[in-house]
Amino acid sequence: MFKTIKNDLPASIVVFFVALPLCLGIALASGAPLFSGLIAGIIGGIVVGGLSGSKVGVSGPAAGLAAIVLTAIGTLGGYENFLVAVVLGGIIQLLFGVLKAGIIGYYFPSSVIKGMLTGIGIIIILKQIPNFFGYDEESAWDFGFFEIDGGNTFSELFNIVNNIHPGASLIGIISLALLILWDKVLSKKHKIFEIIQGPFTVVVLGIIFFILFKNSDLLSISQKHLVSVPIPEDATSFLNQFSFPNFSAITNTDVWVTAFTIALVASLETLLCVEATDKIDPHKNVTPTNRELLAQGTGNILSGLIGGLPITQVIVRSSANIQSGGRSKMSAIIHGFLLLISVILIPRLLNMIPLSVLAAILLVVGYKLAKPALFKKMFNLGWKQSVPFFATVIGIVFTDLLVGIGLGLAVGIVVILLKSYQNSHFLHIEDKSNGKHKIKMSLAEEVTFFNKGAILKELDSLPRDTYLELDLTKTRYLDYDIIEILEDFLFKAGERNIDIKLVSKRGVVENPSSFIQFFKERPKSKLSLS
Repeated sequence: MFKTIKNDLPASIVVFFVALPLCLGIALASGAPLFSGLIAGIIGGIVVGGLSGSKVGVSGPAAGLAAIVLTAIGTLGGYENFLVAVVLGGIIQLLFGVLKAGIIGYYFPSSVIKGMLTGIGIIIILKQIPNFFGYDEESAWDFGFFEIDGGNTFSELFNIVNNIHPGASLIGIISLALLILWDKVLSKKHKIFEIIQGPFTVVVLGIIFFILFKNSDLLSISQKHLVSVPIPEDATSFLNQFSFPNFSAITNTDVWVTAFTIALVASLETLLCVEATDKIDPHKNVTPTNRELLAQGTGNILSGLIGGLPITQVIVRSSANIQSGGRSKMSAIIHGFLLLISVILIPRLLNMIPLSVLAAILLVVGYKLAKPALFKKMFNLGWKQSVPFFATVIGIVFTDLLVGIGLGLAVGIVVILLKSYQNSHFLHIEDKSNGKHKIKMSLAEEVTFFNKGAILKELDSLPRDTYLELDLTKTRYLDYDIIEILEDFLFKAGERNIDIKLVSKRGVVENPSSFIQFFKERPKSKLSLS
């Protein structure tokens, strides 16, 4: 893990600055103590990051669970009773892992996963614009369309005009301009601009701005527009911030219902995030999903025992990690230690960071998740990909994460049913003649995203020094998701000395570059190979 520390350390700093306000904001939206969000972030980084098989995924408190937590605390009669449900939810997640339920994540089509990433990117942008101008900082961490203050995502945008804060807006604009300049120009000019990351620079600049103008009538930034980390006076007051579960409530039926709800929703969010993270990972790592459930379950048990919120793998922090060059799980682990050290040693310094600066960082993250070029690409892939994609995006923006994903999945299933996926299995034959691994894989007539898990597992388990013959002579329909898996597999095939021959009715292709070109020549998403 330490081989890539030069990449992981800068990335961990960026993730830290993204995670800090999210941990606090999600705790606020959940009606829980602010410190509970930090506990979940610390455990998500150090414990889950260490146990997870994901190299670039980052875990912590999730906005998608905020509504469940808020309701459960009231229903169960207090936060200590709710913590029992968190612990039990973690145990249920361990059971999911043992039962190998992680394969569920592979049954979500690529278009829905991309729609989820894009929808979250749009939500980040819409939610952070008010914060960027120094208005309504609380709603920035409430990721649902209808907000806890009675408004909605768009009503907050309309209210900005009469509520712009000059100081917060100025440092936000300067930070955003510097981040863009850093990414597009400076990072390509000199090595120093790769070592020192733009987000770290704008945070330091934000603190300096706050100190210089704190007595200014026009540009001073008020406390409600700054990070708000709890400040303990001594070791005793620090320890008093921890809460512990009231296990006498374990006989309460509502506690068990909440526990199953947390386990189910947290596991689903995690598996979807794993799939999405692997999709945008430039190194195409494959995360073992059952191990991820075991790691998340362990994290939730520990978080619940010491007063933390429920934990999932989260796409905002994970994508920030990838975009910042994170290469191994060390970036997630280090970010957890940075959270721990900072809340103990420098909480007053953290409380000088303007929220508009952090909003600028998140605006860049959101834009990279929802680039305009992606909409054009998905449209050009044809209706079978674009309809589920746009349904997911619209659902997430106008409802919430899980409803949006459910809508996209339902549309995706209808699309596949229209195409008919009978006999969509594939056949795998191994021949060890002449002492060589010679493997023939024949795909059936119809191959859809339902086969993703099985095909991915087979390709990932191929031994080194293998000669793979991929037979498509009987295949009439090859789903775009399967093509992505095959193209991702080519990325690793060279490293494992795997030679590939593709056999189809169009002829035989024996080198990888021609193999990729073969798929790129397919018209949109029709991919009729007959």
